[in-house]
Amino acid sequence: MTPADRPAAARPAAKKPAAKKPAAAGGKPRAATPAARPAGGKRGFFRRVPGKELSQFTSRLSTLVNAGLPLVRCLRILESQQKAGPLRLCIEAVADDVEGGAPLSEALAKYPQVFDRLYVNMVRAGEVGGLLGTILDRLAGFNKKRENIKGQVKGALTYPLLVMCFAGIILLVTMLVIVPKFEGMFESFNTEMPLLTRLLLGLSGILVDYWWALFAIPVLLVVTFKLLLRGEGFARRVDGFKLKIPFVGDVITKTIVARFARTMGTLLSSGVPILEALSIVRASISNRVVAEAIGDVHDAIREGETMAAPLAESGVFDDMVVNMIDVGEETGQLDQMLVTIAEDYETELDTSITVLFKALEPLMLLFVALVVGTIAFALFSPMVKLMETFSNPV
Repeated sequence: MTPADRPAAARPAAKKPAAKKPAAAGGKPRAATPAARPAGGKRGFFRRVPGKELSQFTSRLSTLVNAGLPLVRCLRILESQQKAGPLRLCIEAVADDVEGGAPLSEALAKYPQVFDRLYVNMVRAGEVGGLLGTILDRLAGFNKKRENIKGQVKGALTYPLLVMCFAGIILLVTMLVIVPKFEGMFESFNTEMPLLTRLLLGLSGILVDYWWALFAIPVLLVVTFKLLLRGEGFARRVDGFKLKIPFVGDVITKTIVARFARTMGTLLSSGVPILEALSIVRASISNRVVAEAIGDVHDAIREGETMAAPLAESGVFDDMVVNMIDVGEETGQLDQMLVTIAEDYETELDTSITVLFKALEPLMLLFVALVVGTIAFALFSPMVKLMETFSNPV
């Protein structure tokens, strides 16, 4: 009997080929299951990612989508290119959801710590209008400008902060180490000290005895201030005070107006309804005074009024902004007018930041010079008197 004539049950079972793991873009095998992900759940694991990384991801995704590649393949390519970290894990999870049939906006909305409401709503508007590539391009430009403004502020703050840190260290060393030695010398010669010198020596003695207060008091003040900020009334007064600080308040106001105009113009040009756009913008503004003004605009438009009147009543937006918005509403080009306002204010903001911190540098140096000069005068004036006593003995 040949093997072919044997009954089927007697034949040896053929081995089934092993299932191949799906390969990611670029030919590298991907994990067959998401077991490697944290057990705490996707949403709870992902934390905020640097704005620069998110901006680069959006720009590259826009390029790939505009090139005509399928969305899942675009996400897999970006996943393979992204360095290890929270954003790569998030892209992988979003790609899995999209591959499973979910819209991109729905997949992104699961991770609000990475993709905020502005991001998700613009993507949703692009999906509805069939302009996802164009919307992603606009979103990438918006994120890039926002990061540029943050970079300007951080860069301008670097030098003043370094100067103040070094000045503080030198002052502490002087008060804790050098001044006590002068006190012992003055006591050994029984020298009569001026009031300024006595005040300086007294302050030095307090710092030496209670050095721990140098760390405890700032921490206590910061904690107390943060607790007070939880109260809505106190927080609103602080936000209002920020807008009225000379020079600094002007920079803060221009930053807020530029962000409002840029965000609002980008949302409207992307097809997001105006009421939804105002809600998103209001949530993105941290200053309560301005957020309340935007809330008044939202309520006015819902009742059939225009944006210009409530913006003028807020006192935050100047006449030029209000008039340009009014013209934009009348001509039906509000989104373009808002983008123009944003560009103008971003240019002014750049100039204001440069002028502010250029003026701040000499002021800080003057402050440090005054402090050091006061300490030197307080320490050396008794020594001059002591030398006069030795040169003219009675």
